[in-house]
Amino acid sequence: MTRHRHYPSDTSDAEWAILCPLIPAPQPGGRPARIHRRDVVDAIFYITRGGVSWRMLPADFPHWKTVYSYFRQWKLDGVWLRVNDALRTQTRTAMGRNARPTAGVVDSRSVRTSQKGGSEGTTGARRSTDESIT
Repeated sequence: MTRHRHYPSDTSDAEWAILCPLIPAPQPGGRPARIHRRDVVDAIFYITRGGVSWRMLPADFPHWKTVYSYFRQWKLDGVWLRVNDALRTQTRTAMGRNARPTAGVVDSRSVRTSQKGGSEGTTGARRSTDESIT
C-alpha cells in the first residue's frame, strides 16, 4: 500500500535512512509483509505528534489496529528505547560530546513535592491525653 498524501509528521528520506536499520525487519518465512515499515512509523509519528487517538488515524495510513499492534510490540521489545539511545548517541557524537551523558541536572521546578510545598501527610504535634484530663 503506497500512500498518496503526505503529512508534516512523515519521515524524510534522510530520516528514514537513519531509522530503517533500527526498526525490526519483518520475520523471515510466512506471508510476505503487505505493509511497509515506513508507513507504520509515519503513522505512529502522526499519532504522537498530532496527539490524536489511534482510531482517528487517516484512512491512507495502514489500519489503526495494525499500527497499534506494531507500536505495542516494538514497545514491549524495547525498540523505542534502542531508537532513542541510538539517536541520542548519534546526536551527541555529532556535537563533539561524549556519546553517553555523564551528569544530569534536577532543579526545584522539575521535581514537585506537593502543591503546598514541603512534605505531604504530616500532622502537627498532638496534645497528650494526660493534659486534657481535669
